[in-house]
Amino acid sequence: MYIVLFTIFGILNFAMIIPLLDFLFQENSLQPIVARPEFSLSAGYFIGLFKYYAWQFSHGGVDKYRLLLFVTIILVIVTLLKNLFGYLSQKVLVRMRVNLVRNIRNKIFEKLSHTSLSFYQHRQKGQLLSTISSDVTEIEGTVVNSIQVLLRDPLAIIATFAVLFYISAKLTLFTLILFPLSGYIISVISKRLKRQSVITQSLLGSLMTYTDEVTTGNRIVKIFNAERFVNKRFRDMNADYTHTMKSMMSHRELASPLSEVMGVMVISAIVLYGGKLILDHNSALTASQFMGYLGLYFSILGPAKNIGNAISSLQRGLVSGERVFQIIDEPETILEAADARPVSTFSDSIRFEHVCFNYNEHIQVLHDINFTMDKGKTIALVGESGAGKSTIADLLPRLYDTGSGRILLDGVDIRQVKMHDLRSLISMVSQEAILFNDTVYNNIVFGMEGSDSARVEHAARVANAHDFIINMEHGYDTIIGDRGMKLSGGQRQRLTIARAIYKNAPIIILDEATSALDTESEKLVQEAIKNMLQDKTSLVIAHRLSTIRDADLILVLQQGKIMESGTHRELLERQGYYHKLVQMQEIG
Repeated sequence: MYIVLFTIFGILNFAMIIPLLDFLFQENSLQPIVARPEFSLSAGYFIGLFKYYAWQFSHGGVDKYRLLLFVTIILVIVTLLKNLFGYLSQKVLVRMRVNLVRNIRNKIFEKLSHTSLSFYQHRQKGQLLSTISSDVTEIEGTVVNSIQVLLRDPLAIIATFAVLFYISAKLTLFTLILFPLSGYIISVISKRLKRQSVITQSLLGSLMTYTDEVTTGNRIVKIFNAERFVNKRFRDMNADYTHTMKSMMSHRELASPLSEVMGVMVISAIVLYGGKLILDHNSALTASQFMGYLGLYFSILGPAKNIGNAISSLQRGLVSGERVFQIIDEPETILEAADARPVSTFSDSIRFEHVCFNYNEHIQVLHDINFTMDKGKTIALVGESGAGKSTIADLLPRLYDTGSGRILLDGVDIRQVKMHDLRSLISMVSQEAILFNDTVYNNIVFGMEGSDSARVEHAARVANAHDFIINMEHGYDTIIGDRGMKLSGGQRQRLTIARAIYKNAPIIILDEATSALDTESEKLVQEAIKNMLQDKTSLVIAHRLSTIRDADLILVLQQGKIMESGTHRELLERQGYYHKLVQMQEIG
């Protein structure tokens, strides 16, 4: 509604040129109108109404100065109303723009946080970061701005052309012949812009990916004296991006001057053709009407130029939009059953029955895995890298789903259990200590509703973390930095153990939790793990076999198959693959 009113008063603003010129330069321009015209939804009614009040205001057309004053007052009122409704329409459009961008960002982040791990296997982190930052910004700067223009300006052009047809249909039809040429030129530029936008967005994602790799691996870059190498590669990638951006920006900036030049050419044609009609007395147009006609036509140039810019900018934004919606619309591979049942406790066992899994159709990772985890027992998985140990651990909380076979929790297929409830029963401590740039306290209570300071401190004490925490600058309120970089490796790992203890889940997954630690840190972490595992059911992936001597069952994996199973002593007596691994680590 605001846009419609803005358009109406915008046209009236220019239409006021005609009576203003009439009153200034023509004698007897105002015909006597003593009766107010009857209402009808037509231009004639509003023109008649204007002339009626002008006649009344000027005391019957006698006072020319009052007549001029009346026209200028109406002009000021119309201008004020035009700008008022323009401001209100922009306010609505800005609210729409901000809310749209907010919702897009929320949708992307929800997708990234909820989707399965398989989603990340075929995507680079830099590309995802580029999407949530630059692509969304691009949508805000181009698509949303373009929508504002395309909602407002076409209406202004259509309404203005309606008035132009009313003033002179013959002259307006003549001008329409020149418009298809301008549209064709803009469409050619737009297609080229879209192709270049695809390339630039891909190059920007690659730049961000490489930047993340270099900053994450900065130690390696320095140790191997690779600064010159990484800088050269970055400069080359950045040069490609810059070259493509220059070309794209050049084409985008071409749309605006082209639109203006085409508009001025049309205006020039109108002046020549319309002027000839008037001079030859082949038109009913008066000089003031012709000047008003030109003023209205000039008012089209701005919206036409805006539309040309919007269409060219829209091409780049549409590429960003496609990238965003490729992420949002990616089908979920881990779905909760419609009739999934709630669970709140774990009381008996977890059973893997004929479980097979493959990450893609060419590589099968697990082959017919069968074993049972009884409540309160510790199951250890050992074997060479790539044997499938971590995959088994990831299948239990449904980070992936089995290809075939099933996993039963107390006799119920975990695919028939509510996902939130299933994961509430499980804690994990992985080889890489995953921490967040937040306080120690918030890292321990991460993801848990509510918090209990006494319980947090108890978890830290059990994890052998309390002593180093209270010696930090702000104790439990200390910010630990990106990925916990302010802490040592052992401290980071003990903090993740404290997080798992605080959650107090009945099932614990330990994925080589001590493999990256020095001997002293390992001893502290092992003690913390021992404290944590009391009365818990645990699945332990072991790198150092000394840590699983007391496991209730050890499964030896080779190439995705269980080759041996038994206790530490039983497996040693069999003199098989496990015995060979033990001898290699010299712990017999």
